[in-house]
Formats: sequence, C-alpha cells, structure tokens
Amino acid sequence: MLANRLIACFDVKDGRVTKAQQFQDNIDVGDPAELADRLYHEDVDEIVIYDIMASAQKRQIDLAMVRRAAHRTFVPLTVGGGIRHLEDMHEVLRAGAEKISIDSMAVRNPQIITQGSVEFGRQCMVLSMQVKRVEPTAKIPSGYEIAIDGARTYTGMDAVEWAKRGQDLGAGEIVVNSIDRDGTGAGYDLDITGMITEAVSLPVIASGGAGLVSHVSDAFRIGATGAIVSSMLYSPRVEHTLSVGEMKAQLADLGERVRPVHSAD
Repeated sequence: MLANRLIACFDVKDGRVTKAQQFQDNIDVGDPAELADRLYHEDVDEIVIYDIMASAQKRQIDLAMVRRAAHRTFVPLTVGGGIRHLEDMHEVLRAGAEKISIDSMAVRNPQIITQGSVEFGRQCMVLSMQVKRVEPTAKIPSGYEIAIDGARTYTGMDAVEWAKRGQDLGAGEIVVNSIDRDGTGAGYDLDITGMITEAVSLPVIASGGAGLVSHVSDAFRIGATGAIVSSMLYSPRVEHTLSVGEMKAQLADLGERVRPVHSAD
C-alpha cells in the first residue's frame, strides 16, 4: 500500500503566499520560493501553487514566480491558475511543474482536461474543485455545488457528477476544496470528500479545514490519498503551527502510512 501524502498549497496573490478563510480575507504569509525551500527541507511530500487571481483577471499565470519556487524545491510541484490552453501547460511544465491543476477553466472548457491528458499523460492532469454545501435538488443531488473564480461564481453543477465527468475526460487526480471549511480549522468536509472517493477510481486529495492531525487521519480513513495541510504548517491565524516532521510523527502514532522524514527540521 502506498503511503499517504502531506501537501502544502500556496495561494499566491500579487506574488506572495497568502492564507484565506472560506476563500476570503487573505492575509500575507511570505515569499513562495522561500516557503517552498523551507517545506522541502522539512520533507513535505508535494507542493501546489495556485495563482489565485489569474483566472478571474483573465491573465497568464506568473511564470517567473513558478520558476523561482521550482528552483528551490525537489518534490513534485503542481501549478494552477490562468491556464487556458495547451501552450500555457507547456510553459508551466517548462517552468518546473510536474503536474497541471485545472479548475475554473475546466468548467468553462472541459475538453482542456482531455487535451492535456492526451498531450502529457493523465498523471499530469489534476482537476481541482471548489465545492460548497447547498440544499440538495434534482440538479445538485449530492448537496454540493461547484464554484469557480475563487468561489465568486456558482455554476449549478453537482460536485460528484463533475468529479466523475472529470475522470472520464482524462483527469488523473482530484482535489476537493471545501469552501465552507477553508481556513477554519474545523476539519475537512468528510461528506463530500467521501462521496467523491467512492464515485471515482482516481487519487483524491482533501483540502480545506485541517486544524488537527486527527483531521488529516480522518481524511485518509475515508479514502483520500493526500491532504492539504497548509494552515497547520504556516498560517498566521494558527497559534501553534507544526513542522512536517511533527505532523508525520503524530500520524504514524495514529497508525497512518506516511512517507519518512529524511532531513532534520
């Protein structure tokens, strides 16, 4: 059985890593390259970088920022934001990314998932989903709606159905970002994360809400193979953050399979 992954996600705005609550009120954390270097040396398993304003501003991702961060880390790097077509994907991969995250643009142009999968392989394509709990309806039977553009626009799409369609289109991994839980420390939304792990055969990453190591364990036990743990690592809103090594040690004590720590904290 493969070890589960601890993942840091950088929400980058104006060239700086930020942390939000429920996709709002972003506060400054620091420089992406410096933070990538620190977390690489703590043995984080993967890093994700989202240029969170690129899609809403209809511009290309900040490639210079991606290059600086990629130069400082040697773990798998996923990059998203402002990716509109294959040439954008080529440029992101040339800048140092190993995987491409598609979110808002996948909703607007679902075939971009297939195009990327054919060009680079399914393993390169990550479908990132912004999900919001709503009243179940005939159109949204799961009770979770897909949002885009940093939770500014709601689509009327059902989250579980979109995950299944994303798999059919060629996505190799799915990230479930809970808008309700984002930055709250109240734990991941296990309901929608669990529904999606059951609905698809792809690796699923839980995102939004981790405040305790037990929350991460909860996500792994419902089938997530990775967990985004950014707030616990470096959020200014968290009084006592943890190192990656401390988090992995506590998860191992809870019986979770995690990758070993090789370097000193």
